[in-house]
Amino acid sequence: MEAPPVTVMPVTGGTINMMEYLLQGSVLDQALESLLHRLRGLCDNMEPETFTDHELVYLLKGQQGNPFILRARRSLSHPTAPWHLRYLGQPEVGDKSRHALVRNCVDVAASHSLPEFLNEMGFRMDHEFVANGHIFRKGALKVVVSKLSRILLPGNTDSTERLSLSYLVELSVLAPAGQDNVSEDMRSFAEQLKPLVHLEKIDPSKQRH
Repeated sequence: MEAPPVTVMPVTGGTINMMEYLLQGSVLDQALESLLHRLRGLCDNMEPETFTDHELVYLLKGQQGNPFILRARRSLSHPTAPWHLRYLGQPEVGDKSRHALVRNCVDVAASHSLPEFLNEMGFRMDHEFVANGHIFRKGALKVVVSKLSRILLPGNTDSTERLSLSYLVELSVLAPAGQDNVSEDMRSFAEQLKPLVHLEKIDPSKQRH
């Protein structure tokens, strides 16, 4: 059974048991500079943070139902930084008028022995990839613009191939449960990025990677 598509969020600190509000879209490579220029004008940081991360997606298959999925991520640009272990829950059905996808998010820092620990616990790596790009912030809003690359030789992050001719764009907020007003702020911000990118409420459980 295939895992749902992963959400690409860079290693930027641990957050325990929050709700993630998310909108996603994409831009072609040739439109990247126009989008970055727009984001520089809209966000708090004129020059974005940059990142290059290696993510491994682990599955623990039970006797029935969907496998349990965990994501282990490390920074390639800061090799001594802690690993991060991330769990993303199933999207909430909830209010159909809600402008953003909402799901439980648990993110904790971990030691460099995290992959060995997950293997000992019975998890098996399903796939891995490298993500690199830019991070913009406006208040609680975070915009991540990233290029995804598949790893050609297992574990070798120097041997990669780009997955597409586009960049993934994600607008997200981490907030306590019940803070649905943030989705309205996200919708307003997303409107300011049109027509460069159309950010949408996408349910990853209805997609295949």
